[in-house]
Amino acid sequence: MCLAVAGRVLSIEGEGVAREGMVDLGGTPRRIGLALVPDAAEGAWVTVHAGQAIGVLSDEDAAELVALTEEIAGLL
Repeated sequence: MCLAVAGRVLSIEGEGVAREGMVDLGGTPRRIGLALVPDAAEGAWVTVHAGQAIGVLSDEDAAELVALTEEIAGLL
């Protein structure tokens, strides 16, 4: 099973395949690859899987994914 989590883009560096940025994942900033989401900007919510952002989320979808992730974590 694969799991993607929501994170907010804090900063962006580089271009093309070298594009990466700092993403807040539940209060922990992580360096994440952003090459697959060229339309992501600072402040955007993205889904992150295996160190790569794989999609851009609306604020509403991000809130729902964060809540579901927290619920799953509470079950473990």
